[in-house]
Amino acid sequence: MSSDALKTDIVIVGAGPVGLFAVFEFGMLKMRCHVVDSLDVVGGQCAALYPEKPIYDIPGYPKIDATDLVERLQEQAAPFDPVYHLGQRVESLSRTADAGWEVVTSAGTRIAARAVVVAAGVGAFGPNRPPLAGIETYEGKSVHYLVTRREDFRGKRVVVAGGGDSAVDWALSLAEVAARIMVVHRRPKFRAAPESVARLERLAAEGAVEMVIPYQLGGLEGSGGQLTAVLVKTLKGEERRLEADALLPFYGLSMNLGPIAEWGLNLEQNHVIVDPATCETSTPGIFAIGDIATYRNKLKLILTGFAEAATAAHAAYPLVHPDEILHFEYSTTKGVPGS
Repeated sequence: MSSDALKTDIVIVGAGPVGLFAVFEFGMLKMRCHVVDSLDVVGGQCAALYPEKPIYDIPGYPKIDATDLVERLQEQAAPFDPVYHLGQRVESLSRTADAGWEVVTSAGTRIAARAVVVAAGVGAFGPNRPPLAGIETYEGKSVHYLVTRREDFRGKRVVVAGGGDSAVDWALSLAEVAARIMVVHRRPKFRAAPESVARLERLAAEGAVEMVIPYQLGGLEGSGGQLTAVLVKTLKGEERRLEADALLPFYGLSMNLGPIAEWGLNLEQNHVIVDPATCETSTPGIFAIGDIATYRNKLKLILTGFAEAATAAHAAYPLVHPDEILHFEYSTTKGVPGS
């Protein structure tokens, strides 16, 4: 272990909803956590991809926006004083002489811990960019790969490109505030949830959304980073010019595990295999929870990740407190610091 390493009980890799809840679960068992995330903010995909999108399957919340969920999870974790290392990713992981672990981040931060919990969601992710000449000139100004605030598009002419859930969901949402919504897709069939597609088709029938089908993106017009039009074309070469203020291309995410893939863990299709009874990986002392973890009949739901956080915390307890017997208590009995 390096002499300049920070010391803690648990390092959590990933500050998404599951990573944040893990801080609470480990804290309830008297384990201190440092949290590392490559994004500059906590929240993972909830913060980066759909902060204003409602979530309906969080127990106790019939409906909650992703941003609100992240804020509640931060509030829940706060009594346990987690230390966040944001805008950094874990570059290396190595055993220490006392059978613990030391992680080194891209910022050179060294953290020594008794166990590591990987809650990295889908790993490092970024948008699949359409191959349009000069698109980088418009990115972040009038071409956006995610929506952080619906109000930014109020009264604007918006082209939404893609046929998956993100494209359909944001077309439905922005139709409430934009002056005009045009959905560009190469074929009539969408890959989104059937209920959402049905709603989109109803809006199209009512004239609230224009379906530009079967077309694909062909070019951009504008200056100084501001779009004036999006050019589209069919496979037969037919072209259209769509006057627009903004383009939202939703062609999925490019995902990879980054350095995690080099840690010697058993992997299955870019997911980390764990024992569902403990959430421990093939390497003792390293756990994986949330979307990145896989086992037979795994359900990829946030609430599944929450349960895995509790499972991992109980399994890791003997590593942090080897001389103590864990007496299970409900939170209603134990309370939290400051309560």
